[in-house]
Amino acid sequence: MRKLIGAFLLIVLSMGLGEAAIADADTSMPGLELLVLGSGGPGATGRAGSSYLVLLNGAPRILVDAGPGSFARVGEAKVSLADTNLVLLTHLHADHAGELPGLFKARAVSGTDSATFNVWGPNGSGAHHQGAYFPATSRFLDLMFGKRGAFAYLDDFAAPITIHAHDIPVQAGSDMHPQVIFRDGDLVISAVPGHHGDAPAVIYRIDFAGKCITFSGDIDATGLQGLRRIAKGCDLLVFNSVVLDPPGSRAVLYTLHTPPHAIGQVAEDTGVRQLLLSHLSPAVDANRSEVLESIRQNYPGSVRFAEDGVRVSP
Repeated sequence: MRKLIGAFLLIVLSMGLGEAAIADADTSMPGLELLVLGSGGPGATGRAGSSYLVLLNGAPRILVDAGPGSFARVGEAKVSLADTNLVLLTHLHADHAGELPGLFKARAVSGTDSATFNVWGPNGSGAHHQGAYFPATSRFLDLMFGKRGAFAYLDDFAAPITIHAHDIPVQAGSDMHPQVIFRDGDLVISAVPGHHGDAPAVIYRIDFAGKCITFSGDIDATGLQGLRRIAKGCDLLVFNSVVLDPPGSRAVLYTLHTPPHAIGQVAEDTGVRQLLLSHLSPAVDANRSEVLESIRQNYPGSVRFAEDGVRVSP
């Protein structure tokens, strides 16, 4: 019997299936899974800045934001970036995009093959912007990784890196209906403009194997219309929770973020099955009971607070 089993395994390996196919055959493995790399914000509070890995059939394939500290969290989670080739940036604040060079380098040294990234993000402030200036995502990447960029050496460090940048229009007048930006078999990624004060922002939805995850990014009241459209009927909504209900936080913060009562209303309106609160501020962390109570006035579904390193299945 042992000889028969051994012969069978040799046949399987010779057919090129190997460990990956055996893993794919494991029906207990979720087709779509979220690994929280960073659940914090801009402050040094012990949490990494906003960052997530989305796993497809067990393989980390999609990076959503790249906040400071996420490089270390990848190592702590003992996951490989060898299959990570899609990057979604909600906006270009440092606590959401500052770790890209380290993560790109980690991807380059994870194997001997060349690394190709497709990166999506907002198309920048535009010529007549008000407030702070933000470059388009393509320009942002060129400033870091272009031939004369700050990290130009990464172009052929360990393994050649190729970056394809995709700018998503988000200015006033942009189409507020979700648009498919990537499709590969069962994987569909959609985007819609968000709104985060003067920072151009994007909301993303990932559909795979009959499940979906929506990422709000940092969003104020103006961006909730697009979020309601793209998150409709989704299994998991990752919502950035930074402020308390008015007047519990500084007035200026409500021009950038969504308070708990409104988060609960959006979750109820969209019919999402789970709500994951992330990008947590110290104020939200210290008042979890009040935040939950406020959300549950409108939304009776599953609510949990994100932690670095936690895995969530939609």
